[in-house]
Amino acid sequence: MRHQSKRATAARHQSVCFVPRALVLSMMGALAVSQAHAQENNDRVFQLGKVVVQSSLDREAPLGESAVSQKEMQAFDLRDVGAAVSVQPGVTVSAGGARNEQMVYVRGFDSRQVPLFLDGIPQYVPYDGYVDFTRFTTMDLSEIRVAKGAASLLYGPNIMGGAINLVTRKPVKEFEGEFRAGYATGDQRYSALNVGTNQGSWYLQAGLSWSGERTFPLGRGFEDQKARPTDTGGMRSNASQMDKKASFKLGITPNATDEYVIGYVNQKGQKDNPVYTGVNDAKLGQRYWRWPYWDKESLYFLSSTQIGESNTIKTRVYEDKYKNGLDMYSDGQYATLTGPTSEYTDRTRGAALEWVNTSLDNHELHFALHYKEDQHRDPKSSGTEHYKDVTTSLAFEDRIALGELWQLRVGASHERRKAKEAHNFETGDTDATNGLLELGYDWSEAMQVYGSVAYKTRFPTIKDRYSSRMGYAQPNPDLKPEHAIHYELGLRGQPWEGAQLESALFLSQVRDMIQSTVIQAPGCDKYRPVGFCDQATNVGKARQMGLELSLQQEFSAHWSAGLAYTYLNRRNQSDPDVKLVDTPNHRLFAHLSWKPAAQWEVMGSVETESGRYYSYANNKGDQIYEKTPGFALLGLKGIWRPNSDITLEAGVRNLGDKLYQYKEGYPMPGRVWFVGGSYRF
Repeated sequence: MRHQSKRATAARHQSVCFVPRALVLSMMGALAVSQAHAQENNDRVFQLGKVVVQSSLDREAPLGESAVSQKEMQAFDLRDVGAAVSVQPGVTVSAGGARNEQMVYVRGFDSRQVPLFLDGIPQYVPYDGYVDFTRFTTMDLSEIRVAKGAASLLYGPNIMGGAINLVTRKPVKEFEGEFRAGYATGDQRYSALNVGTNQGSWYLQAGLSWSGERTFPLGRGFEDQKARPTDTGGMRSNASQMDKKASFKLGITPNATDEYVIGYVNQKGQKDNPVYTGVNDAKLGQRYWRWPYWDKESLYFLSSTQIGESNTIKTRVYEDKYKNGLDMYSDGQYATLTGPTSEYTDRTRGAALEWVNTSLDNHELHFALHYKEDQHRDPKSSGTEHYKDVTTSLAFEDRIALGELWQLRVGASHERRKAKEAHNFETGDTDATNGLLELGYDWSEAMQVYGSVAYKTRFPTIKDRYSSRMGYAQPNPDLKPEHAIHYELGLRGQPWEGAQLESALFLSQVRDMIQSTVIQAPGCDKYRPVGFCDQATNVGKARQMGLELSLQQEFSAHWSAGLAYTYLNRRNQSDPDVKLVDTPNHRLFAHLSWKPAAQWEVMGSVETESGRYYSYANNKGDQIYEKTPGFALLGLKGIWRPNSDITLEAGVRNLGDKLYQYKEGYPMPGRVWFVGGSYRF
């Protein structure tokens, strides 16, 4: 294979050092110590857990894919995945709501359309495609990778809007570890222990973590506006949650090119559901809910084997088990259940095989085959309902060096989903085709520009097709896949000394979007007026467009700053009067760091966004759309590092005690004071 020029190589090396590494360098300790720790942290990234890695053509992961490093997660106290990815441009979070779930939106696409992965293994719940991001903690991760519209097809099916991949750690020393702990207002506590050993021919990584809270303080001026208030004090009622996680990974590295890994993760969660406190309680009703368990277990095998000089075979084999329970109470005393615990169990089994070939000059060819079997069990009084889907995918990507300054990535995939079991419904299948084209150009030795177009799809979930939504809806087993066409223009690199810049313009056209519509049909005993039902149908057309900007600036050894800004405009083209909810038009996260001495650092941050649409039905049954107020949150933290292994910190989140909410009627925490520390060994 022809080698790249020094100019092209330097351009790529400089251009790929964008948001995550810039934040590491600007925020962690004295400069020399920071650089050493940054390299060490990069070595701890589990490369086999990435779906897309640096290629043999000396280029980084596809343009538009970025990462949140473990250093950033610690610096900004980002202990769950939703909070961690929200510091990236293009990403917004929605929290609270009727199920007290944290949702993530990437350029307006939700977690059904931007699935979550762990070391390349799908993590979303088979039944509805969603995942509560709060239940996934970050303390045993090395980084989180966020891919958007042109995400690699090697991830597998259903990445219509992108993909989020949690990459675990890999030890680099004969013995190493880290212990972290902290406490915050509301009896919020966390602790985590990660240990590892690398013996050359084998390694072991293990982690334990616990986090929980009893409640959280309400912002200044809060008032429960229900006719029968449940939150009359300064702390949120029915707001406790707890998450425990144990993980280990055993790897065999018989030589410099091959690796074989067994991984296991056990998550046990519990959460309460704070009650709605807004003005529409008569229309929305009240839910006095608690989840006594939200559990997940993952077992997986990963491998990479080089065959000759130009072939590599990679495998992923996995099984995931999900188990949730929901208790529903009659009132806010939480003493009387309205019925037995609502339980469901889901299971996923799957495998992926990837062949990488570099025998052609200036080409890196990837062929991938995916198989995924999803099972859902729904116990009913009349008997257990059984559902099973099998999804397969065949994908191809080629990364091509077009001379010294140009790079091209092309890809295509074909996917099929077959319903193997569907309770009382007839089984069937559907298929979809995807494609992408991405072109990059080294504009200078420090800047790179690119453009991409991608066609992506998402299969409807088991819930989309078969759920009666507790008597309100009629199932639609013939739903077709959603699809979107993504266009993107962007640049990244070092525009001037000390700066790292990323910017992108994007446009997504969504077709066959699945929406709930009202139809005239019998059988929906809960729906009013009688004789009508809700039904999920492929009627939606939407346009999602916007701008992303990320700029990190190191002014000196003592001062640095950064920002991540998103402008997002979403429009329902099928019916402009029906708003697309839960995402703001504007969002900004910015930070400033001052290091008066090598061992001391003071950090300030601001998180601000405009309001977001929400909807409810009035007394006539009409759908009403209103906006939540925008907000700005200030944070401040002081850090002391007496040596390179010990970090102590104290600070405050939401310094102004701002009353804000992502979902109307579900207030978020007010002013929270915290302390914490970590010790590396």
